[in-house]
Amino acid sequence: LGEIIDNYIFARREWGIKSSIIILDEITFVDEWYRAMKSRIDRKVFRNDVLIVTGSASIEILKGKERFPGRRGYGRDIYFLPIDFNNFSRIFGKMELKDYSLDFKKLEGVIKANRVFKERLFRLFKMYLECGGFPLSIIDMFTKNKITFRTIRTYLDWLKNDWRRAGKNEKYMKEVISYILKARASPISWFNIAKETSINSPHTVQSYVETLENLFCVKVLNMISPDFKILYRKNKKIHIADPFIYRVLSYYTRCEVLEENIVESVTASHFSRIGEVFFWRNKSEVDMIFLKNKTQIGVEVKWGLKKWRKPKHLKKTILLDKNNLPVFLSSVRWIDKNF
Repeated sequence: LGEIIDNYIFARREWGIKSSIIILDEITFVDEWYRAMKSRIDRKVFRNDVLIVTGSASIEILKGKERFPGRRGYGRDIYFLPIDFNNFSRIFGKMELKDYSLDFKKLEGVIKANRVFKERLFRLFKMYLECGGFPLSIIDMFTKNKITFRTIRTYLDWLKNDWRRAGKNEKYMKEVISYILKARASPISWFNIAKETSINSPHTVQSYVETLENLFCVKVLNMISPDFKILYRKNKKIHIADPFIYRVLSYYTRCEVLEENIVESVTASHFSRIGEVFFWRNKSEVDMIFLKNKTQIGVEVKWGLKKWRKPKHLKKTILLDKNNLPVFLSSVRWIDKNF
């Protein structure tokens, strides 16, 4: 890699080019790629350039970026997550939807305007619950009306390869994933997972779940108290981050997943795109708590028949059900405002 870069820099100098955008795609396939970059950054070889480094092995590229303290200039991290339901509806439903950021006063009018598409959005959402936001699964859904075994195997092989590269035992990982799926979005602890698997160590269990989170497969929610204290030592909710990944992991573990759990996880993963998400459970509970303007906003997903009692400390809650959830998800601009 270093030799290729040096040859390019020499040729560029001969051509009289003073700056350029240099794109290094799938960089994690190059062993110790960061060494070639770091030494040249220190020599200010790229002082007038923009470097774009991409990779699909998310854990390795995240580790690589940590090796550049103080050397990234105005650089940003850009994560290409599975497509959200807002964009899914626009692209594949071919609808001119209104949308807005999570400003509840202005969002009410947007949601009201989009209700005209309510039935179409519900049908699209049912498709989204099957294919999620990944390219191959979406293509399958719109060309074959189902997710093919080949597509499931492709993504499963990708996941297995990534957690092997992270040094994780496949048997242990399968047991951890099975426990998460069987928990069905109920709060669980590292100790309980260790007790019910061959791993035994809660710390090892935590490292396996963190690997899944770094691969953007799961989202871990901590409990938050009414006084905004994050209760890290309490049980956690672990959501699968995308409906298609739910299908892949269900196939892998042979664990049945319920649609209502997928819907709750979809909602949690959407909110996590624009901020931190927590939950609350005591004598009362709420599926998610989203922080906005120093206020805790409760989000409850009622897709099935479960009963719900609103926690008294929450001044504002959003109740999402089959009647309004697809319209709501399609009306919000799920982009971090700080991006």
